Amino acid sequence: MTEQELRRYAGVILEVGVALTAGQDLAVNTHLDHAPFARILCDEAYRRGAHLVDVWYWDPHTKLARLRHAPLDTLARTPAWLDERYRRLAEAGGALVNLAGDPEPDLLRGVDQARAGLDRMPGLTSRFDVQARNEVQWCFAAVPSEGWARQVFGEPDVARLWRLLATVMRLDADDPVAAWWGRMDELGARCQALDEQRFDAVHYRGPGTDLRVGLPAGHRWGTAQLRARTGVRHVAALPTEEIFTTPDPARTEGTVRASKPLALGGSLVEELELRFVDGRAVDVRARRGADAVRAQLALDDGAARLGEIALVDDSSPLQQAGVLFYDTLLDESAASHIAWGDGIPDGHRDYDAARPETLDGLPINHSGTHVDFMIGSPDLTVTGVCRDGTRHDILDGERWVL
Repeated sequence: MTEQELRRYAGVILEVGVALTAGQDLAVNTHLDHAPFARILCDEAYRRGAHLVDVWYWDPHTKLARLRHAPLDTLARTPAWLDERYRRLAEAGGALVNLAGDPEPDLLRGVDQARAGLDRMPGLTSRFDVQARNEVQWCFAAVPSEGWARQVFGEPDVARLWRLLATVMRLDADDPVAAWWGRMDELGARCQALDEQRFDAVHYRGPGTDLRVGLPAGHRWGTAQLRARTGVRHVAALPTEEIFTTPDPARTEGTVRASKPLALGGSLVEELELRFVDGRAVDVRARRGADAVRAQLALDDGAARLGEIALVDDSSPLQQAGVLFYDTLLDESAASHIAWGDGIPDGHRDYDAARPETLDGLPINHSGTHVDFMIGSPDLTVTGVCRDGTRHDILDGERWVL
């Protein structure tokens, strides 16, 4: 893309993703390979009145060295100063941009997957916390690279990946910012329709999948459009096409099969299948990467329980693209998905981000991890189940029927 187009993209991230306001601090997490775009993002942020832009570059080779040589009992440690960075950003009422798109997706291919699953870098519980509690305006956005393009297309065609990203990001609209706010209104209407049903559970049925997920009585459906504690509206994932809620962590039963590969901390998990009993994943199967998943599910007491269920229909430009991006940010908006690990506080009506104590006692899962994996396909039926046993189909394949 031209520099003008890249600045247009940066503007969407800043005005929609984090809704940056003059006087705010901005933190940016990014790979070394993303530096050219990170510099443009930094420049555009200062143009919009940012007071301080702090860019943290991540080098995945440092993770590779750690996984090869560090003692097993140290792999779950994270830097205290990095935890403090997120806390200070929250205290300042700042904003956080996470630039996604792994430039070296096969780097950890030869590493012991059980060890790889223990190392959460560059993701940190402290970052999850400030995001989940809406203490900052935050978002994820993708940046193409040769390595990522090679994984997607089989060749390092970065220009093609940028063109595809520009389409799904609505950068070809006359006003991309207005186009995104319009799309969020459409998704919000879907949420309202589901909230009116007050379903007790959601039942997934398809090849390899027969899964029933219970919902709290006070659940509510939402989108990636959030409000920070300051009241500022922003969109936490760009692009996004999903609606989601938080399930009852104790009421998941049955089996589920992933419909797409999962990129998990530098490891690729293929043909994943999980079996749940009393809310917990008790059996993991995969053609590749099962040990990485098992290590993730053992991180803490809540890791093996579900924290999110999300629905995506066939109007999604990402689904229409017909491309597997090997990146959760984009793939999760191409297919319905569920996530093990930390729940979504905003998925419950009784949670108030301005009063964190309202989270206490709510049936929302707690964990230091949150991993989405895709289960949607043309062969999957998603049905809402009422307390009296009445059933209403929500998605037939990937088409809304409710």
